[in-house]
Amino acid sequence: MESYLNENFGDVKPKHSSEEVLKRWRSLCGVVKNPKRRFRFTANLSKRYEAAAMRRTNHEKLRIAVLVSKAAFQFIQGMQPSDYSVPKEVEDAGFQIDADELGSVVESHDLKKVKFHGGVDGIASKLATSSTDGISTNNETALIRRQELFGVNKFQESEARSFWLFVWEALQDMTLMILGACAFVSLIVGIVMEGWPVGAHDGLGIVASILLVVFVTATSDYRQSLQFRDLDKEKKKISIQVTRNGYRQKMSIYDLVPGDIVHLAIGDQVPADGLFLSGFSVLIDESSLTGESEPVMVNAQNPFLLSGTKVQDGSCKMLVTTVGMRTQWGKLIATLSEGGDDETPLQVKLNGVATIIGKIGLFFAVVTFAVLLQKMFGRKLLEGSHWSWSGEEAREVLEYFAIAVTIVVVAVPEGLPLAVTLSLAFAMKKMMNDKALVRHLAACETMGSATTICSDKTGTLTTNRMTVVKTCFCMNVKDVSKPGDASALCSEMPNSVLKTLLQSIFNNTSGEVVATKGKKREMLGTPTETAILEFGLALGGDFQAERQAGKLVKIEPFNSTKKLMGVVLELPEGGLRAHTKGASEIILAACDKVVNSNGDVVSMDETLRNNLNATIEQFATEALRTLCLAYMDLENGFSPDDAIPLSGYTCIGIVGIKDPVRPGVKESVALCRSAGVTVRMVTGDNINTAKAIARECGILTDDGIAIEGPVFREMSQEEMLKVIPKIQVMARSSPLDKHTLVKQLRTTFNEVVAVTGDGTNDAPALHEADIGLAMGIAGTEVAKESADVIILDDNFSTIVTVAKWGRSVYINIQKFVQFQLTVNIVALVVNFASACVTGQEPFSSCSTILSTVFQFSHIF
Repeated sequence: MESYLNENFGDVKPKHSSEEVLKRWRSLCGVVKNPKRRFRFTANLSKRYEAAAMRRTNHEKLRIAVLVSKAAFQFIQGMQPSDYSVPKEVEDAGFQIDADELGSVVESHDLKKVKFHGGVDGIASKLATSSTDGISTNNETALIRRQELFGVNKFQESEARSFWLFVWEALQDMTLMILGACAFVSLIVGIVMEGWPVGAHDGLGIVASILLVVFVTATSDYRQSLQFRDLDKEKKKISIQVTRNGYRQKMSIYDLVPGDIVHLAIGDQVPADGLFLSGFSVLIDESSLTGESEPVMVNAQNPFLLSGTKVQDGSCKMLVTTVGMRTQWGKLIATLSEGGDDETPLQVKLNGVATIIGKIGLFFAVVTFAVLLQKMFGRKLLEGSHWSWSGEEAREVLEYFAIAVTIVVVAVPEGLPLAVTLSLAFAMKKMMNDKALVRHLAACETMGSATTICSDKTGTLTTNRMTVVKTCFCMNVKDVSKPGDASALCSEMPNSVLKTLLQSIFNNTSGEVVATKGKKREMLGTPTETAILEFGLALGGDFQAERQAGKLVKIEPFNSTKKLMGVVLELPEGGLRAHTKGASEIILAACDKVVNSNGDVVSMDETLRNNLNATIEQFATEALRTLCLAYMDLENGFSPDDAIPLSGYTCIGIVGIKDPVRPGVKESVALCRSAGVTVRMVTGDNINTAKAIARECGILTDDGIAIEGPVFREMSQEEMLKVIPKIQVMARSSPLDKHTLVKQLRTTFNEVVAVTGDGTNDAPALHEADIGLAMGIAGTEVAKESADVIILDDNFSTIVTVAKWGRSVYINIQKFVQFQLTVNIVALVVNFASACVTGQEPFSSCSTILSTVFQFSHIF
């Protein structure tokens, strides 16, 4: 049986199975009593074809709209503004533009209309909002009125299926239909022959059995559908940074209204249609809408942002103009059906088992019916009455047929594939309680087979609560871990150096210091950024004052390949200055000058460079994350179209950031090792920092090796094959290095690989892995969409819990299959033997009632 299943049903993979493979196993399934129920949790391929065709149509419409808008832009200056009158109800509510006009502006990429309404600021004014403070929600009535006029940011969902629909589906079982027909005939013949109520006993017994099976099946399926609906709601929970009432706050995308000011960063999904207000280097991936793989640059000249697209690079502020079903994304998902998730390999194999047993059951049913008929004909031949048939004998033949059908009901384990779904659904619910949100059903199953976990360091193995504890400025190393240490450092530092340092900290950052409700100060951004900002505030800096003093000319956000970020700043006193920050050894290599102990800028000789490198290594061996800050005055000018220089900088100093290891990680790593699962750390950090943390977690052992990404990527295939089995730590790795490692482990070493990721650039590795694990707190929306499981608390111990649940699924299903096959075989043998040996008529209704009991086992 195993070889048959592997040959015919073994081609389906946990991820990315081809449509040919999915079609093939369906065509091999035979003896299906109720296709609607048996294949409920398999992909609907016909709906996928419809969705693909509809998506292509929408792509073409949007592409034409974009092309038309580009062509129209050339003639804007020579065209007269179109007439537009504000509807009275909109004007009475305090707005100067209605929802239809707003929708047409963004949907058609109509720059002429944007200009006619006074640009983006003019549209903001007409929406009664401020581009700096956002809308005011102090008046609840006004907010409700805004929602009534412009809509809410919610999408149309398919209606929940009622319990009676599941009852109807359960009645579609072919064998139950046949038994129902048998019950009807038995009822009529019985009443005619024996009268009421004696003649109705057999028929009503069969009807009662059918109803019991139908209602128990429908109840189980209905409860399961509610469970999946709850999980789908969890999957759709997305938060975004919004400015309302003059302060930044995090809120659900479903609470957005036109007029809201949304802050977007790399990896975010655009939550509604809108217009660009301000930002730098914004690249938008519109492939989900237009089908175009080339990212679109969004700026003041092309300010249109479409719901459902992804921010590939840069950051910006957006004015929300259209929400919910009025957006292109809302219209798209209203007409498309994804056709469901691919079925899991175990589901497919159990469908194969059900098919084999079903064929055996059908064979025995036919043989049983033939044997019973042969006995009857033999008896009639001996009596010489084979040419005359009474109503009682016709009823006897009917009961023989009912016995045969009952054998098929009992023998075919229709609920066997559904048992996998039930078990996986139960595991998904339990994992949700354990802070793991499963996006794809197959991930529960696959995680139980994982042999390797490639984990990030920051936030997964560590707490992600970062603080600056050591510094090296003016070539002096200082401990700043205690309160007041930063103030002491400030007093020792020359004013010119302190001024440059604060300028670098508060301008060259993707984070922000904002006022929250109650005028409390809050830092927004990644843990690394907030640690640096907190250090800047401890030095006596003022974020808003620094930001207002200069003007940002260009921003290049942090790039996980280059391991740095940079800005160009127009100084208050005139002139341009570039600031850069990133991996210490990379930034230090870009510096040719340094600030010495006297606060003077001097040329960096070999001695000074060696001292700084030694400081970096010292910080790293203490498990500190190191960052280097540097600047350069751009005396020859700078154009925003130019790239920020990569060399010629002056080193300001180095900071060491402490990120403690999470409690329980060492025990979880030891548990993985004892269970045969290898844990590897893949991080972008310094190799010495990575090794120190890995030893503390128990990942790096004496027989393992730590390697840097640049060294790994330069290796030949033969060298990789020798090194990969021993790799326990990969430091300074790029997303491509992670992808290469995962691919080699899966294809060359046949490992089942689970990979963690949080950034946009981690998406290829998450997609390549057998199980992609995205971080729920630090992860971007792009990473989450590419993942199979979202770790809601970013904790490595949760990953181990997911693996435990994956293994428990296998154990539970194994036990169920053993029980199910035992029950089916015994029931088959008992029915067959009783029918053939005794041939007793009353056994028909008893067998039908017995089959109901076995249907319970199919369900539970």
